[in-house]
Amino acid sequence: MLTLGIESSCDETAFALVQDGKLLDSVISTQIDIHALFGGVVPEIASREHYRLIGHLYDSLLAKTGIDAEQIDNVAVSRGPGLLGSLLVGVGFAKGLVAGTTKKLIGVNHLHAHLLAAGLEQDIEFPALGLLVSGGHTQIFLIRAADDFVELGKTLDDAAGEAFDKVAKMLNMPYPGGKYIDQLGKLAEPDTKRFTRPYLDNTNLNFSFSGLKTALNLYIEAHSHLKLPSLNDVGELFNGNRDVAELAELCASFNFTVADTLRVKMQRAITQRKEVGDAVNSIIVAGGVAANSMIRETMAEVAEKNKLTFTLPSFALCTDNASMVAYMGEQLVAKGYSHGLDLDAIPRGRKIPQDYLHSLC
Repeated sequence: MLTLGIESSCDETAFALVQDGKLLDSVISTQIDIHALFGGVVPEIASREHYRLIGHLYDSLLAKTGIDAEQIDNVAVSRGPGLLGSLLVGVGFAKGLVAGTTKKLIGVNHLHAHLLAAGLEQDIEFPALGLLVSGGHTQIFLIRAADDFVELGKTLDDAAGEAFDKVAKMLNMPYPGGKYIDQLGKLAEPDTKRFTRPYLDNTNLNFSFSGLKTALNLYIEAHSHLKLPSLNDVGELFNGNRDVAELAELCASFNFTVADTLRVKMQRAITQRKEVGDAVNSIIVAGGVAANSMIRETMAEVAEKNKLTFTLPSFALCTDNASMVAYMGEQLVAKGYSHGLDLDAIPRGRKIPQDYLHSLC
């Protein structure tokens, strides 16, 4: 079975080919440099860039792999959540590829695909608890199979990734700034008492990082010397020409607060699953913020403490990519699922329906 994956949910345009659970190859174009000029993703620009690039990238993937379009059995596409205009470019292209052919079309939940991405590199032990940490989402899922996700908790306002990027912007770091906070945080020990871990005085599994973001804003305004004079000065943080000890401690403390908040909620999820008799065999951590070193280390410790398998995608599979879309699409088609040409793109904020067509394999 050969499956083409298409990703265009935000600011990456990507294609990948997966055959029988193995990645053959992928291509990707990122718009980070364009949106960095504005300090964040501009939806109209993003959709126009997807439209400009999508045909060329598709042709380049087929040329790289030597695959003929007729050999493709399934076309999987991110249908949401994401930016509506961007999603429509990918979904429309996917429909064009399958129209008038026997290829199967399958719309993929972008968030679920992130959590299954590690399956391209290692076996996932179900049932699993999945922690998704990305720019727009922080969620916990109970995952029993590729078609069986139960949301246990979600962010109520700012996601972890949004908090990282907004704090970086307060410090006058370029977009996306989460990577700079992570890199600086490695240079110092955190003050674990500096910031209060947000939204823990409850029994639920939801998240709220807006208060932490506000606390950082107040701290940075009171210590304005920590701000970079300009975006172009970020290189000085790592070339030894600037004393970064105080800034590094701030970043380490912020990293710790986010990671420890995630730890508490994930441990709570494990405990609650045990109390209701749900088996859990592994922990999956995925999404762009799963590349953060302190989050990776903290979640590994949670898994070890609870004697669970720790499943973590490689750095390349943490960010938006088409490999995860193709892989999940293949898993769904193998279960007999597909979509018709009436497949809708679902923007962020709307629930993605389980509206598959189903046939016996």
